[in-house]
Amino acid sequence: MKALQVLRNNHGVGLCPIMPKRTIDFDTVRNIGLKLPGVEEGTVYGSPALKFKGELLACIPAHRSAEAGSLVVRVGFDERAQLLAEAPDVYYVPAHYVGYTAVLVRLSRVNSDVLRDLLGMALKFVGAKTESRSRGRKHRSRSDN
Repeated sequence: MKALQVLRNNHGVGLCPIMPKRTIDFDTVRNIGLKLPGVEEGTVYGSPALKFKGELLACIPAHRSAEAGSLVVRVGFDERAQLLAEAPDVYYVPAHYVGYTAVLVRLSRVNSDVLRDLLGMALKFVGAKTESRSRGRKHRSRSDN
């Protein structure tokens, strides 16, 4: 997965990142996210958010440790580690968020294609958690009878 597209010369050496043509903001996040199946708009701690079956997918961070112009995106710890390793200038995790299955994204460093991939990753992660919880409830209710 590539966080930033990179121009490469004939030898495959990276020359410079291709930055977004315009700054991504939550309106862009909302427009991309609401095209995904089952995604709805909501709020978290008074900040705009995208949710799936009531579970957070992404939101504007409310905690003061987040940099301005960031987005919190729900991902698993393994995916987060991979994103941080691949592009530490794009993704970060302040101390407040270390225990959460989320990564923060500097929106000025991504384009809409990267954002679409991130939101898809968040939907897959949250959808799997929602599905496993749903299966657990069904098994408990059957055994309760």
